[in-house]
Amino acid sequence: MDAVRVALLREVLAGTEWPGAARRFAGSLRRSVVPAGGNLLLVGTERYEPWHLAAHLVDEAAWSGQPELAPTLVRHRVLPGEPPHLSVGLGRLEAARRGHTLLVVAPEEPGEGLLERVHDARRAGATVLSLDGGDPDLGTLAHDALSVPQGSAELDLDLDTVQHLVSAAAGENSLPVQRGPRRFRDRLARLADQLTAPPPSRW
Repeated sequence: MDAVRVALLREVLAGTEWPGAARRFAGSLRRSVVPAGGNLLLVGTERYEPWHLAAHLVDEAAWSGQPELAPTLVRHRVLPGEPPHLSVGLGRLEAARRGHTLLVVAPEEPGEGLLERVHDARRAGATVLSLDGGDPDLGTLAHDALSVPQGSAELDLDLDTVQHLVSAAAGENSLPVQRGPRRFRDRLARLADQLTAPPPSRW
C-alpha cells in the first residue's frame, strides 16, 4: 500500500482510535529496534505468515533511513532451496535475547508451541510486541500489543489493514530521542529549519 492510499485510509479512519493506536504501537517498535541497532524478528502463526508486513517494513526502513526497521522473517516451515532471507526457521527464536525485538503477528490463536517460544524469548530479555486478534495469552506475554478482534472493529477493519497503518507510521520521520531538556535555542533552530526547508520533490 503506497503513501497515498495510507493517507486516504487515515482520512477514512479519522475520528476513530486506529490512526493514533497505530502510531503509538509504531513508536514502541521504533524505540525498541533503533537504539538496539535492529535485531527485529518478525513471526506469524503456523497458518499466517506476515509476508506483506515484512516487505513494507523493509521498504519503510529504506525510505526513512532507519535500517533497523528491516525485519528477519521467521518461518514455521522452510522448504529446501529457498533463498537465505526466506530460510530462517523457528529455531532462530531460541537465540533471541536482550537487544532483540520479537514482533508477533497472530490474527488467530498462536498455538502453544509459538507461545512457549515467545515466553522463552521474553525470559531471555527480548522485547515482545504483538499485532493480534485479541488472544489473551499472547497479550499477557507482550510488552506492547495492538489487538484487532474479529467482528468488533469499526468499519470492518481487519489486522491486515492495521499492519499497513503500523508499517507506514514506523517509517515516518520522528523527533530524535532527547537526552535532556531541550533549550529554547534548539527549538527555535528546529523551527527555522522547518520553515526554510525546500518543498518535497514530486518525483
